[in-house]
Amino acid sequence: MDEKTISQAVISRLPRYLRYLAELKDNNIERVSSSELSQIMNLTASQIRQDFNNFGGFGQQGYGYKVNYLYDEIAKILGLDKTHHLIIIGAGNLGQALANYMNFERRGFHFKGIFDSNEKLHGKKIRDMYVQPMEDLENFVKENDIDIAVLTIPKTSAVKVAEQLVNCGVKAFWNFAHVDLKVPKDIVVENVHLSDSLMKLSFKINSQDNDFEH
Repeated sequence: MDEKTISQAVISRLPRYLRYLAELKDNNIERVSSSELSQIMNLTASQIRQDFNNFGGFGQQGYGYKVNYLYDEIAKILGLDKTHHLIIIGAGNLGQALANYMNFERRGFHFKGIFDSNEKLHGKKIRDMYVQPMEDLENFVKENDIDIAVLTIPKTSAVKVAEQLVNCGVKAFWNFAHVDLKVPKDIVVENVHLSDSLMKLSFKINSQDNDFEH
């Protein structure tokens, strides 16, 4: 599979496929057709087949897809057959909420530590972790094989912290800070701007209101 030939639109749909397939698994459904998936996911059957053909296809014509097999194959494509070790930088409300969200572990994402520069938070227990000072960050990353860092800190400090973590061997960032990180090209960054989603929602509401006015 040549990832360069796979469009971002297809890649962005893979987690959604996985969620619906998980529901089918939970309901003990063993087989599903592209037309049945299309009804569940509000996509065309043709689009679904095209998406899966990017990865060699997973079904048989006239038979459909084996739910468990399709789920496992998409999970592998997404790298969910591996375990990832994460740390959170920033123990504020967002950082604590992410640390307490247990579904990440079911996907193979394990939080190993949480750090903050605020001395008042040091030693606070969040699930099974204690908030640690930033001074302990480098040794912790090296000793615990951390490959992903979650940044929930102000943009004023995010760039410097990211550079520090890259030097420690971190390969990927889940970045909630409103700033573009200055990292080498081989470092993976997924930016999450929560306000962007809210503004998109606002646009859709505004568009509907304008349609009604006309």
